[in-house]
Amino acid sequence: MTGAVTGAVPRLTRGVRSSFHEELDPGQRSALLSWLAFTATFAATRGITYTIRAGKGPFRNLSAGGEHLHHYLWGIGMLTGVGAVAVRGEDVHRRHPAVALSYGAGLALIVDEFALLLDLKDVYWAKQGRISIDLGVGVSAVAGSYFAARPVLRATRPLLRSVWHECVRAASRRDVTGPVKSTR
Repeated sequence: MTGAVTGAVPRLTRGVRSSFHEELDPGQRSALLSWLAFTATFAATRGITYTIRAGKGPFRNLSAGGEHLHHYLWGIGMLTGVGAVAVRGEDVHRRHPAVALSYGAGLALIVDEFALLLDLKDVYWAKQGRISIDLGVGVSAVAGSYFAARPVLRATRPLLRSVWHECVRAASRRDVTGPVKSTR
């Protein structure tokens, strides 16, 4: 089955890339990239902050002059850069994928610390509401990414089905000792 999966990865990559460019106009591509960046950044930020809180892993809090630097600051910086490109940049720069990715990532860094910005006190780890906020934003991020990606998913559905059936057939040809039997 490993051979079937390994062979399928390049086909899927080409199919998704082709659908991304053929099914989505530039605005839709930017929206999808922004949602995906938001989702990935929010998830990564949650994971990193939990490891920092637990004292595990390579990450530590960042401080300057004895003051903790909250990650919403990096988000504000990213959105400032995106705003500058939007206001003064040429069209080719505004449409660059890095702008959409920076927008989504920067927004996620800000939204993750929204309670701190709203109350102007550090309630980031308070039990009340933390789980519901994580779930709410996480579900919103995944839903937004899904709906933005629907045209690409719809266009690649036949390819995905083909690859899935190919993998299932490869798995069914597998004998007890493990290796995949070649059909060639």
